[in-house]
This record gives sequence, C-alpha cells and structure tokens, in this order.
Amino acid sequence: MKVSIAYEDANLMVLNKPTGLIVHQKNETDNQLSLVDWVLAHYPALADVGEPFIASGFKCPRAGIVHRLDKETSGLILVAKTNETFSFLKKQFQGHTIKKSYYALIYGRPKEGHGTIDAPMGRIGLKRTIRQDGEKLKDQKEAVTDWAISKSFTDYTLLDVSPRTGRTHQIRVHLKSINCPIAGDSVYAPKGWQKPTGLTRLFLHAYKLSFTTPDGKSLTVECDLPDDLQKVLSMLQ
Repeated sequence: MKVSIAYEDANLMVLNKPTGLIVHQKNETDNQLSLVDWVLAHYPALADVGEPFIASGFKCPRAGIVHRLDKETSGLILVAKTNETFSFLKKQFQGHTIKKSYYALIYGRPKEGHGTIDAPMGRIGLKRTIRQDGEKLKDQKEAVTDWAISKSFTDYTLLDVSPRTGRTHQIRVHLKSINCPIAGDSVYAPKGWQKPTGLTRLFLHAYKLSFTTPDGKSLTVECDLPDDLQKVLSMLQ
C-alpha cells in the first residue's frame, strides 16, 4: 500500500491515499486491504480512536480516520491520534468548516468559469443521484459543491472543486448533473465516452485540506497530483 504521510504532529496526521485502496471494509467478509489496515499496522494504538464504522452490520475499527474517500479517489485524508482530537475534528466536518479541495478532469467545458451546484442528493435504488421531477429519493440530504476552472484543454477541463457537504459520490454526481462528468468515471460517465490517453481510473484527487488544529492554529496541507494523473495532463497539452 503506497500510503504516505503528508503531515503529522502529536494530535493528528494527514495521509495521502493512493487510488484503488478502500478506506475500510464494506462488510465482515470483505478481505480487501484498507487504509484502516495500514493505520493499524503502523499506529496500533489508534485502534480505539473514534467510534467504529458500521458496515452492513459489521463493526470495523475507525482507527482515527475522520472522513472517507472513494476507492478510486486518491489524495488527502485526516486521521486523529486521540479521541479528543477525533471529536474536535468531527465537529468541524459537521459544521462544514473544514475545506476540502479536489482536482477533477471533466468531459467538455462548463459555460461559466466558476459556479456552485446546490442540489440535494439521495438514492434511487442503489444509485446516488440528485433530485429529479417525478422521482422520489431515499435518504435525501442537502449537498452543495463549489467549482472553478483551473485549466482548459480541447475536449476536457481541469476543475478545482470544493464540496461544502460530504455526501457519498457528491462531486461525481453533481458534475454529472451539469453535463460535465468526470473522466474515467465508470459509474456516472456515459458508457463509451473516450477517456484521455493514458487514463486508467477516475480522475479525481483530493489535493488540499484546510482546518483548525486542536491548539487553535489554522492549517493547510497540500499534495501534488499523482504521477499517473500528471502524465495524463501532460499528454493533453
């Protein structure tokens, strides 16, 4: 597991998760390696930090991990080293005061240079979606995403995206809702749309986290695009 540490102090750390790694097991029989496994292997004392994940009725140790990223999404994820820090950071997520920034390469180009997508999300069957006329969503919740163009290419656009809320698949669903699905998205992009040369996965990377530490300091942690995504952009130049 090519996990790296982007920042660390006595109370918390920010990990850089590679694509293809789940954060925690989805049920008791799931034997995929996870970020929880990595944390417990390197920081066994974090086993009881944070309440357990409940995955299909199975209690999985949280190991201090405060939030989640999709399996195919790479980038920064926040881990608390104590229960006090976990509660402190969790309140920031609940209050939407932690800013998360992502790079997403999308098909096409939005009409404007920046914007906000305010569209409640829920499920129709098992698929996440926004509210649509005539269709009743399950588990409907508020969802707001800010975006701005970072760089334009002939057939694609690199967006800087900041979700204000943290719904499952929020960025992917919201960008699809404005007809700009993320390149390499096997779930929400239309089937058969050509991916950029060299892209083998979802082009979504969590590159920046800004939050307040337990000692009251404002902290911003950033990481570079992974090599595979950087090569894709280089080939689009």
